[in-house]
Amino acid sequence: MTDAVSLIRAKRDGQRLADDDIRWLFEAYARHEVADEQMSALLMAIYFRGLDRAELRTWTAAMIASGDRLDLSSVGRPTVDKHSTGGVGDKVSLILAPLVAACGAAVPQLSGRGLGHTGGTLDKLEAIPGFRSALTPDETLAVLTSAGCVICAAGSGLAPADRRLYALRDVTGTVESIPLIASSIMSKKIAEGTRALVLDVKVGSGAFMTSYERARELAETMVALGEEHGVRTRALLTRMDVPLGRAVGNAVEVEESVRALQGHGPGDLMEVTLALARQMLGLAGIEADPAAAIADGRALAAYRAMVRAQGGDPDAPLPEAAYTQVLPAPASGWLTGLDALKVGIAAWRLGAGRARKEDDVSASAGIICLVKPGEAVQAGQPLLELRADEPERFGPALAALEGAAAVSDQRPAPQVSPVIEEVGPA
Repeated sequence: MTDAVSLIRAKRDGQRLADDDIRWLFEAYARHEVADEQMSALLMAIYFRGLDRAELRTWTAAMIASGDRLDLSSVGRPTVDKHSTGGVGDKVSLILAPLVAACGAAVPQLSGRGLGHTGGTLDKLEAIPGFRSALTPDETLAVLTSAGCVICAAGSGLAPADRRLYALRDVTGTVESIPLIASSIMSKKIAEGTRALVLDVKVGSGAFMTSYERARELAETMVALGEEHGVRTRALLTRMDVPLGRAVGNAVEVEESVRALQGHGPGDLMEVTLALARQMLGLAGIEADPAAAIADGRALAAYRAMVRAQGGDPDAPLPEAAYTQVLPAPASGWLTGLDALKVGIAAWRLGAGRARKEDDVSASAGIICLVKPGEAVQAGQPLLELRADEPERFGPALAALEGAAAVSDQRPAPQVSPVIEEVGPA
């Protein structure tokens, strides 16, 4: 007879968990026959001992089986989704979902909220007056069918075991385990019913994974999980040492996304977006040029259709902050660095982010990067524009930005591509 203590001891001592034992664990945990303290102990054992590929496949399958799976077979288009591991100024989803939909795919994007220095896609879209991110499965399917894309919260019925496990990981110091990260992300993406998935795994100071080696390991692990569960999966490793684009926040990122859909997006943002779009269309079996869908207005039309279908008004003015303040350039020369983590923390302190999941965020707070690395600056020239609803937020935000900008009197080498490499099935 299987019991939780035996499984904890086995993993603690470096043994592998049998498939039947993993399935029993999740079923017993759902019945509250395994205590949170016991599951926490097992998560810590996994943090140190890991899960091999077979264990991880069964662990992820058990998380999926803990809830419902969406059936997208009635949509009538090939389905493909994208997931980002999170960064600073990463508003790619807002541009990418309607862009790929405009090219003929259906994009069912279940997204999350920001925590700490990384922004959340739902927080950004909810800056649009009337926009609803909490949709029922029937509403999700209706928006996807009518607009070609939907960006909404994952319903409570999809991989509910993940919600409980993530809460435990958050308070037990086991968030950083690659098998646990991979199963958390992929269980929800597989349960949402998409046939194909492209992962944007960020690398750098503003990313969850700061080292290339760890980011590549996570990408390879998630790609393998997707393929093993019948979802065609690819990953791109992309840089996150510098904020992506020029806007960091909620309403300000929506504004920049709309400009990008109008054909006026910053170069780094558009390079990442178009690279992901090409990967998504390739997996969906669609031959189309995503740049053309921006140039002829189809992508913007798809975005407006999605916003309307989710209750939002794409023509309504976005919230504006009551107060602004600038950070001046510390010297004359060329900006050679702008630390994404420090900018992200500053935006969070301005009110754009949250420390706990239940905290509110400001729609209008954020930062505009007036200068990006590679551009020339004069001492005292405004480098960043900070926006907040309360003036007392500027002090802590400016403290977070101490040393964020690097200026050199030597012209820097041309900026490297934000796209590092593609990771496919082994």
